[in-house]
Amino acid sequence: MARTQWTSHLLNRGADDEPWAVSSAPVTRGQLRGAVVELEERFRNEGIGEGSSVLLRMTPSFTYIQVLLALWSRGAQVVLVDFRLKPAEYEPLARLVRPQFLVAASGAAGPVAGFRQESEFTVRRLPDGRPAVDGIRLVQFSSGSSGRPKVIGRPAASVLAEIDRHAGLPGIPGAGDRVMLLNSVMHNMGLVSGVLHALASGATLIIPPTVRPAEVVRLMAATGTTAVYGTPVHYDLLSRVSDRPRLPALRLAVSGGERVPQETYENFRARFGLPVSPVYGLTEIGLIAGDLSGTSVPPQLGLPVPGAEVKVVDEELYVRMDHSPYLYGEHADRYADGWLRTCDRVRQDPATRVLSMIGRADSLAVIGGLKVDLTEVENVLLAHDRVAEAVVTHGEVVEAFVGADPAVGADELTVWCRERLSPVKVPKRFHVTRLLPRNSMGKLIRDRALMLGRVPSEPPARAQGDR
Repeated sequence: MARTQWTSHLLNRGADDEPWAVSSAPVTRGQLRGAVVELEERFRNEGIGEGSSVLLRMTPSFTYIQVLLALWSRGAQVVLVDFRLKPAEYEPLARLVRPQFLVAASGAAGPVAGFRQESEFTVRRLPDGRPAVDGIRLVQFSSGSSGRPKVIGRPAASVLAEIDRHAGLPGIPGAGDRVMLLNSVMHNMGLVSGVLHALASGATLIIPPTVRPAEVVRLMAATGTTAVYGTPVHYDLLSRVSDRPRLPALRLAVSGGERVPQETYENFRARFGLPVSPVYGLTEIGLIAGDLSGTSVPPQLGLPVPGAEVKVVDEELYVRMDHSPYLYGEHADRYADGWLRTCDRVRQDPATRVLSMIGRADSLAVIGGLKVDLTEVENVLLAHDRVAEAVVTHGEVVEAFVGADPAVGADELTVWCRERLSPVKVPKRFHVTRLLPRNSMGKLIRDRALMLGRVPSEPPARAQGDR
C-alpha cells in the first residue's frame, strides 16, 4: 500500500449518504471525504507532503479528525499533542520532536470541555524542524504518569494491524452499531478503537458535545446508542446519574486505560444492567487483549486478541513487535530481541489463557531488604469503604496519596493498614484529598514529584514503639 494512500483504506468505505458520526449534528461519510479532500489541498499549498513532520494541537472536534486524516493523506508524520496541556507541559514535548510544521487551534485559549462540531486552526512552518522519521505516520507520547514521557512512533502498517485486531475481537461493534465515544480522540483508545475502527467497520460514531454525565445519558437514549467506550472515571460518573432514560439498545460498555475499580464495576452493572467489559493495550502497539462477552470481572483483562503475540515471564507481560516503537534511540531497555517489555505484571491462566492484571512491575520496591509490592498497599487502602482512589509511592519512605471522604484522616488509614499489612508496608506519610489529580488521559498521576503540592500532606498516627 502506497504510503500516501493508506488512509483510503478507511475513508473510501461506505456510501456517501451513510452516517459517519454525530455530535451536535450528524456528518455523513460523503461529507467527511469532501472535507478531507479540501484540507489536503490547503496543506498542499502550505508545502506539507510526503516526509513532512507536523505537530497537531487542536480543539477536540470533527475538524480535528478531518485535519489528521488529510495530513496522513498527504504523507505527513503527525505528532499528537493534547490541547489541554499547559505551556510548561507542551513546550518541552515540542522541543523534543522538533516538527517542521505546527497545526494549532485558533480563536480559543486554554482547555475546553466537550467536543465541537468545527474548530478553526492555523498552519505555521517552524524554523529548524526535522523531517519525519522514515515510515512513521503517527507519533504519540506516553501518559507521563511516572517520569518523562516516551516518544512513540507508529508506521501506517502498525495502525492498520491494530484495526484488524479489533475486527477479530468477538462482540466488537460493527455496521449498524452506534458507538458512544467518551475517550479523548487525541489518545490511542479514542482515536483507533473509536474513530478509526468505526470508519473501517461501518459503525456510526456518537461523540457528545458535553461531558456532563446526565446529558451524555440523554444523548445515548436519543441516538439509540448500542455501545459505549470510556474509562473507569466515565463509568463511575454515569452510574451516579439519577432519573436516567431507558436504554433498550445498549448492549456493550467497554473500558480501557486502567483497571476498573470493583465498586465502579458493580455500581454500573446495577444501574445499567450490563457489565463493563475490559480491553487492554499500550500506546506503543494498541490493542492487545480484551473480553466483550461480559464474563470477565476485574482484574481480568480477557484473552490476547487475534494477531497479538504475548508471553508472561516472571509475572511480567511482553508483547511481540517487529521494531522498537521508541524514537530517537531512547528507552532501549524496554525492547530487545523482538519483544517489548510492558512493565505490567499479569497472570495468565494456563488452561484458559485469560490475562489478569496484578499491577506495575515498577511498583515493586525494596524496603529493608524485602520486596514490597506497592500495588498490594493500594489494594488494602481501596478496600476501605470510604476510599475511592489510592496511589502508593516509595522514595525515602512509603507514601500514600488517597482520594477519600473528607472525614477520613491519616490516623484512621494508618490503623486500617496496620491491621492488614506487615509494618514495613504501612505508609509513613499520607496525602488525603477528595479526588486525586489525573493526567490528560484521565489516568491517575503516579509520579510523586508531580503529586506533591497538589495534595495536602498529613503524617500517620504513631503507635507505641514507633521511632
